[in-house]
Amino acid sequence: MTFVLLAALCSVLVSVLLKLAPRLRFDIGQAVAWNYVAAGGLALLLLGPAPAALRDPATPWLALAALGVLLPTIFLALGASVRHAGIVRTDAAQRLSLLVPLLAAFTLFGETPAPLKLAGCALGLVALACMVQRPGRAPTPGAGWRYPLLVFAGFGVIDVLFKRVAAAGIPLGTALTATFALALVVAFVIQFARRARFTPRSALAGLLLGLLNFGNILFYLRAHRALSQQPSLVFASMNLGVVVLGALIGIVVFRETLGRTATIGLLLALAAIALLTRG
Repeated sequence: MTFVLLAALCSVLVSVLLKLAPRLRFDIGQAVAWNYVAAGGLALLLLGPAPAALRDPATPWLALAALGVLLPTIFLALGASVRHAGIVRTDAAQRLSLLVPLLAAFTLFGETPAPLKLAGCALGLVALACMVQRPGRAPTPGAGWRYPLLVFAGFGVIDVLFKRVAAAGIPLGTALTATFALALVVAFVIQFARRARFTPRSALAGLLLGLLNFGNILFYLRAHRALSQQPSLVFASMNLGVVVLGALIGIVVFRETLGRTATIGLLLALAAIALLTRG
């Protein structure tokens, strides 16, 4: 379970670093771009990608290209969500994004839903509706709910695309390295388009962000390898751990206030994840 805890910690620390961007005076857009330098380099070194696998005619280049665009843009939405809606809401929305591929499987691909999964999906949607209630100090109208919804939908679509790539037989290390490389190009194009002035502070923050981002992936994979006979335990522990740890840090460290409705939503999110795991 040590790997699960480390993976959850890395995931929450990504949100913490984004939350601290104004205090540490780094630009989130630049940090997201540099993040893919670190994450891509680590994937290249540690995950053993096989570029030859991408020469296969069945390689889903459309899905890979979509991931290359979505990864940096949703990362920017994640940063905006942490800033406007807080760590608690953002981490819950990100973990509830597992509903998107499940709903797609039921509605688009003809999978027969188990009762517990149906209950979990319904509960998760109610939880999301409660969690995205606008916080009282949202800087702009709609900011409190718009960004968490983008995080929810974006990470859900990313999950569907990664499943599409995996179904094509592309090894995980190869798929991650390729998408990180594409995301790096897209992220820097975005920064050049906005005429960003690159600073060492933002670059260092981005490299740390990439280390945490990759650490989350690596430790999650190691957890699945260490507990190969208990994948549902890893899945549940990771998702519940991120929501609980994010809530504790958001409330205790950053003094985020939830209100009654959002608190109910947080509890419903935990229950939904538990039901989906059992289902």
